Amino acid sequence: MTAGICLIVDQAVRAFVPALAFTLAWTHSIEKTDWQEDYRVNGGALTIVEARIHGSGAGMEPPAGARLRDGVWHYRPAAAAHQRLRLTVSTYAGDYRLCVGDRCEPLREIAGVTEDIAVVEVAACRK
Repeated sequence: MTAGICLIVDQAVRAFVPALAFTLAWTHSIEKTDWQEDYRVNGGALTIVEARIHGSGAGMEPPAGARLRDGVWHYRPAAAAHQRLRLTVSTYAGDYRLCVGDRCEPLREIAGVTEDIAVVEVAACRK
């Protein structure tokens, strides 16, 4: 079996991505600034290892201890393990991008979401 992540919509696995590390990226709907979070599959959980904010603004204040490098805030969130990430995708706001290595794709496309609004759960899994 191969370890990776499952994209789940309405309790059904819609896609399997064979990756032990990935980045979730999105653009803030008001500030139009990029935000990125790096995760690792750690057993049956997802652990955030680093985050980046490309600027700052409404609702995007970098946390204490963040370091500004080349206009990007870098920080390490408290290492929390998540069983699942619940992400709302909507045609009314920018989509999440799921990045593995240098390749990024819209989350709603990978998960096969056709509804205007849906919840996509990201979970560690094996296939």
